[in-house]
Amino acid sequence: MKSNGNSKKTLAWISSVAGILIAGAILIFVNALLKPAALRWDCTEEKRYTLSQGTENILRHLDKVVSIRFYYSRNASDMPVVLKNYATRVEDLLGEFQRAGGDRIKLSKLNPLPDSDEEDSAVLDGVSGHSLDMFGSGDPVYFGVAVSCGGKTAVLPFLSPENEAQLEYDLARAVTEVTAAKKVRLGILSSLPVMGGFNGAPMMMSNPQRTPPWWIVSELKRNYDVVEIPATGTEIAEDIDVILALHPQNLGDELLFALDQFILRGGKMLAFLDPLAVSAMRQPYQPQPDASAFDKLLQAWGFSFSNGKIVADRKLATRIRGAYGNVESMPTVLTLGKADVNASVPALASLNSLLLFCPGEFSGKAADGLKQTVLLHSSDDAGLISSFEAQMPGEQILKNLKSEHHEYVLAMQLAGTFPTAFPDGKPAAASTDEKDAGDGKDAKDSKDKTAERKDGSLKKSAKPGVVVLVGDADMLFDSFCIRQGNFLGQTIAQPINDNLNFALNMIDQLSGDENLFEIRARGTASRPFTVVRDLQAAAEKEFQGKIVQLEEELRSVQNQINELQRQRKPGEKELLSSEQRKVLADFRKKEVEARKELKLVRRQLRAEIDSLENTLIFMNIALMPILVIAAGITVAAVKRTRSAHR
Repeated sequence: MKSNGNSKKTLAWISSVAGILIAGAILIFVNALLKPAALRWDCTEEKRYTLSQGTENILRHLDKVVSIRFYYSRNASDMPVVLKNYATRVEDLLGEFQRAGGDRIKLSKLNPLPDSDEEDSAVLDGVSGHSLDMFGSGDPVYFGVAVSCGGKTAVLPFLSPENEAQLEYDLARAVTEVTAAKKVRLGILSSLPVMGGFNGAPMMMSNPQRTPPWWIVSELKRNYDVVEIPATGTEIAEDIDVILALHPQNLGDELLFALDQFILRGGKMLAFLDPLAVSAMRQPYQPQPDASAFDKLLQAWGFSFSNGKIVADRKLATRIRGAYGNVESMPTVLTLGKADVNASVPALASLNSLLLFCPGEFSGKAADGLKQTVLLHSSDDAGLISSFEAQMPGEQILKNLKSEHHEYVLAMQLAGTFPTAFPDGKPAAASTDEKDAGDGKDAKDSKDKTAERKDGSLKKSAKPGVVVLVGDADMLFDSFCIRQGNFLGQTIAQPINDNLNFALNMIDQLSGDENLFEIRARGTASRPFTVVRDLQAAAEKEFQGKIVQLEEELRSVQNQINELQRQRKPGEKELLSSEQRKVLADFRKKEVEARKELKLVRRQLRAEIDSLENTLIFMNIALMPILVIAAGITVAAVKRTRSAHR
């Protein structure tokens, strides 16, 4: 009996080992069988490792063969592990491009060894080689992509892991760039040095240095034919398809008329206005910041812009470091999340976080023939403050902020048939008017000239147009939207929010290429804790009420002290009488009580936030194991019940 028991145990052990070996062999066989198929299951919420629909559309509708050459120094002994791992992910993504494009995508993977034909090809394509040796004495390492079609080549000279989130967009944009028959012509109109310029007054400096253009301009030049429209100009070129206006100031009537006629011809414009351009303050030898000048056009369209008035928002206030190193809530610096963005507009659907600096608001009702679509708005706990108040500390602004309890329009789109802002036709130049007055021409000649101007201008839209208006231009200033760094000699820009994506998406939409912004919107992911934000705003609102009450009591006591001082009899030597000391003692008692109340409110706020945080930690860490354990116990109990019934 004992030997039979041992035999059964041995047989069971051999069966278990054999089962494990068979299962391992099956897994190895299935893995080897399915490896060429590169099957993957993307479990990420935003499908970050799956080609977006925009990329699929671009690749499936190619009518030309596009060559993609991936240069990667595989044999470099000192290649960092982070680059090796990233190279694998790049190859996977390029494989997805080839799968989606079919026979229209020709993918080549090249290993540029020193003094090889592959290295010569990389140099000709403009792919940069970098030495990983700190002394620069090692062999150059290549890690880039060149995309070509029909004699045109677009290059990603060096792929940085820090920009992995933008890789799909960069590759898709390169494909559209080399296959496009004609680039969209984009005109940029600005009173700021967005195109680059000197960092001072050149006539006053012996060696002035030129500053680079804003990053938004550099990005646009990669995909558009960019031209500058001078703010002092008088006309808009006929071949311009889209206009980007960035804080236009002091525009003459002739240029406003040209913009008016551009819109009436069916033109499309994205305008970033600003009631207080903080970026202008950082420009040397620039005039004092002023509001943007678009009033004449806005009035014709039925709207006004809050020049001189800033939107301050208690709920959307951003926590920033103040001048003295303290962290404070700044209600004029707004952090907008998904709830504050119109997700029904495709260009905005995937944006997560926008940062606006001292924005203005649009008010009014669209003129006949126009349709208004609100793109960005404030919370319902916001109000308007003056430009002077906006430059005060955040605590002072919050103390005086009076909420209007409605959402302000921070950005909107107008589409349809626009009315003209110049019903009397083209305005005459100032010099012409002065000459007419000096020559003493009669009123009849002047009337005839006005009639001639009327005949040559549009009074209503010849074709429907589109205008997107944004109440902040600072959001595109480099310091407020990107963080620049250096990676192996290359300047790398990392978005710190979706500000650039917002602008680029809207321009893509206006230019008609909607596939690109579907890809770009996947770049930056931010999920602000809105519940904690609202708790913080409510607590700060209560704090400010306590502070205001305390200050009013202080002023009241000081007034009483001053009054008592005036009533002091001549010859009294004591600085404070017994009555005054009693008043001060009463005040100090009230002050202590008020501070205790403030501490209690802060303690309650902290307790609510901690409770919420602990609940989330429990749900994220403990809840799932508990559910798995519960499921296991339930299954075991069910099996035991069934066995008992048998």
